[in-house]
Order: sequence, then structure tokens, then C-alpha cells
Amino acid sequence: MAAQNNAPLPDGLEIAGYRIVKKISSGGFSIVYLAYDEDGNAVAIKEYLPSSLALREPGELVPMIAPENLPIFRMGLKCFFEEGRALARIAHPNVVSVLNFFRANETVYMVMAYESGRSLQEYILRRRDKGERPIVSERFIRKMFSHVMMGLREVHTNKLLHLDLKPANIYLRVDGTPILLDFGAARQTLKSDQPKLYPMYTPGFAPPELYAKNGNLGPWTDIYSIGASMFACMVGAPPQPADQRKIADKMEGHLRKLEGVYSTELLDVIRWSLKLDPLERPQSVFALQKALREPVQEKKGSDPLQSLSRKVRGLFSRFGKDKDSLNTIQETTQYQ
Repeated sequence: MAAQNNAPLPDGLEIAGYRIVKKISSGGFSIVYLAYDEDGNAVAIKEYLPSSLALREPGELVPMIAPENLPIFRMGLKCFFEEGRALARIAHPNVVSVLNFFRANETVYMVMAYESGRSLQEYILRRRDKGERPIVSERFIRKMFSHVMMGLREVHTNKLLHLDLKPANIYLRVDGTPILLDFGAARQTLKSDQPKLYPMYTPGFAPPELYAKNGNLGPWTDIYSIGASMFACMVGAPPQPADQRKIADKMEGHLRKLEGVYSTELLDVIRWSLKLDPLERPQSVFALQKALREPVQEKKGSDPLQSLSRKVRGLFSRFGKDKDSLNTIQETTQYQ
């Protein structure tokens, strides 16, 4: 069955105490709306509506679901609801805040805090199209992904996996701090009925185990996607898809072209994260964070005054970093 384009809920619709303003985005799994609650606060509402299972015509509220699709639709709906409930327990500045979830129109809705900004993908593409070189600086990558990994550690501590990490699902607030969005766990559960659903993984960002029917998933799965996202920041495009790498792996050649633009230490972190064998990758986000904390190497020919300034700033900030290291020293490999 081919996926269809589902009509969004109409602008201005009142639903469970929220007023829909407009559709923000849509994909094969859900539609996201900007809405206002009864107090006038902006929220984002995510509607469970897999386009390969359900069809909603313009002017309709309740989607049509063929009888043969009902069992898997309901299974996915249950997982979506449970995922929302699990995310609602997480209060972390780098993880999307789930405020509420409700049933209506024979499906489920997840209400999230709405914040102004743009996705990391938009940020990368805009800089790439402007001809920025490098597209994104090493300092930006290290700082931004250190925040991403703090959020991801909290997710893993709560026995959840993201399963669809990519620049499009990393949202940058106006102040530049990132938020993890659009978790893929519910779609992973739906993967058992392949003819009815498109693969939930994103080629280039998905590790080999997401291609397998019974892949061994764990923190290392999200870690591959972190490495892939860092690589995408550098080149403005995803890495070679994992299934192609198993036949003819070209990633080493791509990474070597980045030598001299980015430090060997950072490129080695990406190499480690992108290992095809899950056991050869970092087994926890903490291990990857530790590797990413390596100091940025100054490039040859850099301005000596800038170099001295950075070293002085580094000395003053070291005490804060050391304190942070003590605060985050607990290993987060609780996900078994």
C-alpha cells in the first residue's frame, strides 16, 4: 500500500482545550501543529497519523483506516502514547518538553512546549548554500553536541532510545542551545510489518542494526547517529548509508579529506562513532562525551593573538569544566 498525503486539521480548530493555528510539518508518521492553550501559550501538537495506514481527506477530522490495517495502527498508537508518557517524565533543557497527551478523532496527540528557532539541518544547509568554509566550525560542533549528548544521556537513563537522531531532529533555540525532537521508538515497534510501513530509519544516519529485522539496539545505536550528524555538519550532507558501507566502505576517504580543516581528535571521535560493528563503538554516551572533551587543536598558521586569547580563556574556564566533569562522572549505562 502506497503512502498517502493526509489532510491536516483545519486552522482555527478547537480540540481538547487547544486552538490549532497552522501545520508546522508533516511526515510519514505524524503531523505537527502550532497551537495555543487556554492561557494563550504557544505549544506544538504532534498527531499520530501514519500515512501508509490511515487516510484523512480534506474537511474530515477522523481518518479512514482499512480493517486489515487496524491492528498495526492500534499497536503504533499504543506505543506513541506510551512514548509520550515516558518523555513527559523527563525534564531536561536539551530534550523536548512533553506537557500533555490526549485522545481525539480516533487517534492520539502529544502536546509539547513550543520554542522559536530552527533545525540544525536548516542551519547547516543555509551555511552550505552561502558557501561558508568550513560549513560549521569545530568549536560549534563540540559545544553543540556536548549539549545534545547531555540530553541523550537523560533519555538513555530513562530506558528510552531516540532511534532517529539526525540534524532535522535537533532543534536549535534562538540562543543556539539544542533540543532533541521526534523520537522514533514507536516507529521501531511498527517495523515488524514491513509491507505496511516505510522503514523508519533515515539512510546515512541509521546504523546497520536498524536495517536488520532483529537488530541489537542500545545506546550504541544512537551513538552512530551522533557521529553521522557531526559528519553532516562538516560536509553539508549525510554519510554513506550503512548498507552501502557494508559492500564498499568509502567513509575513510571522506574523513581524510577533512584533515587539516578539523582536528585529528574530532575526526577520530567520528570514526569511532561510525564503526559498523556496534561493539566497536562507544557503548555509552558518557564515553563519547569524554572523548569529545579533548581540547581543540590550534591549526598551523592561525593568528597568534587569537591562539593566546583562546589559551587564556581555556585556563579560566578549566575550573568550571572540571567541576562539570565531577557532576557528570556517573556512568549512564543503565540501559540493558
